[in-house]
Amino acid sequence: MIAQKPGIIARNRAGAGHGESQESPNPIGLSRAAAPHYPYRDGKRLLIVTPAVRLKREGSGQALGMDTDAKHRQLAARLLNRYGKTYAEEAGIRLRNAPAPLYQLLVMCVLLSIRIRADIATAAARELFAAGMRTPRAMAGAGWQSRVDALGRAHYRRYDESTATALGEGAELVLSRYHGDLRNLRKEADGDPDEVRRLLREFPRIGPVGAEIFCREAQGIWEELRPAFDERARRAAQELGLPHTPESLAALVAPDDLPRLAAALVRVSLARGATEELKAA
Repeated sequence: MIAQKPGIIARNRAGAGHGESQESPNPIGLSRAAAPHYPYRDGKRLLIVTPAVRLKREGSGQALGMDTDAKHRQLAARLLNRYGKTYAEEAGIRLRNAPAPLYQLLVMCVLLSIRIRADIATAAARELFAAGMRTPRAMAGAGWQSRVDALGRAHYRRYDESTATALGEGAELVLSRYHGDLRNLRKEADGDPDEVRRLLREFPRIGPVGAEIFCREAQGIWEELRPAFDERARRAAQELGLPHTPESLAALVAPDDLPRLAAALVRVSLARGATEELKAA
């Protein structure tokens, strides 16, 4: 016997069979007057629904054939589309595996390593770079006051003097230990992501947070860092209903998009109402 609700016809136990997941206009022998109806699985039950009901269910991502992995990939695509600008991009860094952009990424991580708004930190990076401090030699040679002035123009207040000192000392360390090239840090780490993080933490002002930001952004060019999703990114993924281990998040996008996905998750965690907006879309 077929029990009916408005817009939904539920299949009874006697009619269940091996073909219940096959989609057809009339899969359980309904009269042609009742067609067209479409299959929709609600838990263990197979329902036959009208087009209007199926469209509503599809809109919520619950239609037959819309598996969990597909929904996660769709949500990851929305994340990339709306929030997938990396912080390096925002700071004006054209990131590639070369000495100058890698150093600029380090500078940005120093600026982001204190409790200050991310947009102010990236604006400060742009001011430093616009003033010519794009390499460790230029940073060291610019002088403390020039660094303070550049940070001040970006409204990087309270921490401008101590950060100017940290940037100068960090530049000297890059020059003396790595000969001005952070690819030598990578070489010293010998493919070990934890060692990369440890070496990064030797720079003034860079702690665990700053090291994670560097790895999150650099994973697009240093493959051994993949997948790099820090605690904030993983927590945002969990709140969105996404898988929240680095490996499972990495499976949702192409390898080149890993930095963008990680940045997008961080941005969502910082943007009021973004999580609810994405879940409702």
